[in-house]
Amino acid sequence: MKNKVELKKVVIKLIVISFIAIIAFGVFQIAEYRTYTKNLNNKIGSIISEVVKENPDIDKNELIKIINSKNSSDSKLFEKYGIDLNEDSVILNNDRYFRIFTIIEILMLVVLVVSLFLIFLSYNRNKDKTLKQITKYIEEINKRNYKLDIDGNTEDELSILKNEIYKTTVMLKEVAENSKQDKLNLKDSLSDISHQLKTPLTSITVMLDNILDNPDMSKDIRNEFLKDIKKQTTNISFLINSLLKLSKLDADSVTFIDKDEYIENILEEAIKNVGILCELKSTKINVTGDKNVKINCDLKWQVEAITNILKNGIEHSKENSQIDINVEENKLYSKIEIKDYGVGIAKEDLPHIFERFYKGKNSSSDSVGIGLALAKSIIEKNNGDISVTSKENEGTLFTIKYFK
Repeated sequence: MKNKVELKKVVIKLIVISFIAIIAFGVFQIAEYRTYTKNLNNKIGSIISEVVKENPDIDKNELIKIINSKNSSDSKLFEKYGIDLNEDSVILNNDRYFRIFTIIEILMLVVLVVSLFLIFLSYNRNKDKTLKQITKYIEEINKRNYKLDIDGNTEDELSILKNEIYKTTVMLKEVAENSKQDKLNLKDSLSDISHQLKTPLTSITVMLDNILDNPDMSKDIRNEFLKDIKKQTTNISFLINSLLKLSKLDADSVTFIDKDEYIENILEEAIKNVGILCELKSTKINVTGDKNVKINCDLKWQVEAITNILKNGIEHSKENSQIDINVEENKLYSKIEIKDYGVGIAKEDLPHIFERFYKGKNSSSDSVGIGLALAKSIIEKNNGDISVTSKENEGTLFTIKYFK
């Protein structure tokens, strides 16, 4: 009977009506018995009065004894007057009351049966109505109409079903909207990818054409072209690899091998990855804080994320600058702060800094705007969060929190 609220209500109504009917029948039976007794006693009293009147010397105790005697009466005496003691009442008035009481009892029984039937019919009709509504809702959902408002619900089993259908509707609506948005995002991403690939490929084609069309080209110019071609192919390779990683993350096809890792080891590997870039710009990276902080993560992917953040900081820093990294831990999360002292991020660019292919006004010409987006995806996959604050010409602070 759990969650069958409407059925419980019906059962309660049936029990109440049945209880009332039993009481009514009981009271009526008592009234019927008293009526019969009263009529019988009145007639016996009348007979005794007449007997005493005609026979004043008769012993009244003897009369009472006769009345209460278990001896059967002589039925032949009554047959002369057309009264069958097995079928008829000696007191004719009782037969009339018997017919009246019988009719009333039958009517009461009919009212009881009709009431129970109407209650059941009402319950069944409401149930059929609700089932029709649910069927209609499902038909609308099949027609991809998700604008349904299911209200007026109670706690009975069908209302629970309606609520679950509503939840499913909301979910399907979100899926449909997300699917639509995903298509738009895919369209924009393909456009961005096309643009990102088109520029370096065009440059490579032009430089190769120059090399092929000018066999007498000087060695220095040829080497300069080859260096540019290598640089452009490196950018294309980075872009393609980053896109493949992002695609795997989006498709949940990446299997993270999570283990307890020291943040110090993650930072050490990431700093190695940007070592050459640091040397080229004479950038120094300082690490402070608790060296014993651990997080549960996939080492390889977290190194990838931190590397991209460090690379972004180095690219936007001046030469002979520094990057400060601080590690902290509390009961809620472990925190990494990465601060550079570069050109900073414009206020209007801050809300978009983690968007794919977004390039702010302070971005370098070589930037493809995908590194920070990849870092954010990786960190969030490992139950983390990343935020950024920045001021132009003062630097940028990335704050990463890994929740426990």
